[in-house]
Amino acid sequence: MKKSIDPRGYSRIVMDGARQAPSRAMLRAVGFRDEDFGRPQIGVASTWGNVTPCNMHIGDLAREASVGVDGAGGKSVLFNTITVSDGISMGTPGMRYSLVSRELIADSIEAVAGAAGFDGFVALGGCDKNMPGCAMAMARLNRPAVFVYGGTIRPGAERRDIISVFEAVGANAAGKLSDAGLLEIERTAIPGPGSCGGMYTANTMASAIEALGLSLPGSSAQEAVGEEKRRDCRRAGEAVVGLVRSGLKPRDILTRQAFENAITVVIALGGSTNAVLHLLAIAHEARVRLDLDDFTRIGRRVPVLADLKPSGRYLMSELIAIGGIQPLMKMLLAAGLLHPDCLTVTGHTLRENLENVPMYMSGQDIVRPLSNPLKKDSHLVVLYGNLAPEGAVAKITGKEGERFAGRARVFEGEERATQAILGGRVRAGDVVVIRREGPRGGPGMREMLSPTSAITGRGLGAQVALITDGRFSGGSHGFVVGHVSPEAAVGGPIALLRHGDRIRIDAARRELHVELPAAELRRRRAAWRPPKPYAQSGVLAKYAQLVGSASRGAVTETIQPRRRHS
Repeated sequence: MKKSIDPRGYSRIVMDGARQAPSRAMLRAVGFRDEDFGRPQIGVASTWGNVTPCNMHIGDLAREASVGVDGAGGKSVLFNTITVSDGISMGTPGMRYSLVSRELIADSIEAVAGAAGFDGFVALGGCDKNMPGCAMAMARLNRPAVFVYGGTIRPGAERRDIISVFEAVGANAAGKLSDAGLLEIERTAIPGPGSCGGMYTANTMASAIEALGLSLPGSSAQEAVGEEKRRDCRRAGEAVVGLVRSGLKPRDILTRQAFENAITVVIALGGSTNAVLHLLAIAHEARVRLDLDDFTRIGRRVPVLADLKPSGRYLMSELIAIGGIQPLMKMLLAAGLLHPDCLTVTGHTLRENLENVPMYMSGQDIVRPLSNPLKKDSHLVVLYGNLAPEGAVAKITGKEGERFAGRARVFEGEERATQAILGGRVRAGDVVVIRREGPRGGPGMREMLSPTSAITGRGLGAQVALITDGRFSGGSHGFVVGHVSPEAAVGGPIALLRHGDRIRIDAARRELHVELPAAELRRRRAAWRPPKPYAQSGVLAKYAQLVGSASRGAVTETIQPRRRHS
């Protein structure tokens, strides 16, 4: 006999009975009526903020989700969490707060939903860290929930986007672009609301979360502005009420096979290296054992199919125009590359969701057929070696080549490296080393978009490599290796490098080495002393004390997940 589901299993504790009259009195002041107290209570977690175009419209979308909740017989309660802008803070000390915001978002959604006794919730995110933060909260709370992506931005003039501006800075420094040209690109690249327009981290994570089954089909491939996205929000509100009544929870969806589906879709799309970091973190919260080697295992059999920026030609809006990621997922499913029986927030399996999805129109060249991939295996390459005993993550599309060897140019932090690149002090054959940018040492593991864009803008993209214990924006491309672990702040081998050391990167053999005898590395290690922490107080200091290795998702909890086979 099927166990009956109480759709108000959490809210009853807060709202029912004479003893909870004070709670009801407070809620009447915010608009509750008598009949609302008997309905499932659904939180609507908005990441609205006017601090970034990625999120400037999400307040309106959250209200649409509330309409969906209320229309389906629930009672919506709208609340806000934070967002910060990677694009605005990039290359500045403010970028240290970016990855930290992922934890703050997860913590704040947990705190509000837990305190208010919500029976379920909708979470809406736009900028990069919103999405994993929301998904981490969903996994952690394990209450019925749906994620809604705020949508991608429309292209700027001449198909420009934010990466066009970053690379224009490098071109301007190299004398290849006038000041007037730079200003014109600055003024026309960002036309309105929405997340950065290529297969950068926001669109990568939106796609990954849809592949996990936590958002409605199609949510990840919609523009930020338009009726389609508003309808997606209303449907999400309706869906959560249905999930509360059926009892389907995030951890029923977030199985190991679901994470393998997400990794597969990210690879096929040519997605951001940040997906590695964030999927590890979401899996940690879901108590699913996932590690770096899973990306290698899956990557051996999954090709890169989508010709999307930053290394490709097309923008997300152009992928949307041919059908988004659903036809791609159907193609992967037919090839046996996705697990078909994973549950999703529709209440149906992945196979059922894709059954009636049409395939891509003939003649399009944005997504290649499996018989003619852009790359026959994954672009996300996990490297090990005497520079990365715990691993490092590279994004190798094949256009950069698979091997690079050169002399180290070592910089303590991003600013010094960017200044040297723009000043012409980095030359062909150099391996730029940017350290003390890891989760603990940064703190916050800043993205190195400014130095990688400067390298590209100066015309050195094929002649210079870059390694860091920080990470990369989804917009970075070139021969770049991040997440080097252990990081410099804890005495990892990257802390021991000196100018002129010869570094060898071999993506084919998945190796990252400095050509020094083990005895020399031991001697340097014995002389090494921990650097003074960047922050002495506040959220950055707390984060630095709690955060773990990038090789395990840079999470701030130490609970070890159990292995789940289902």
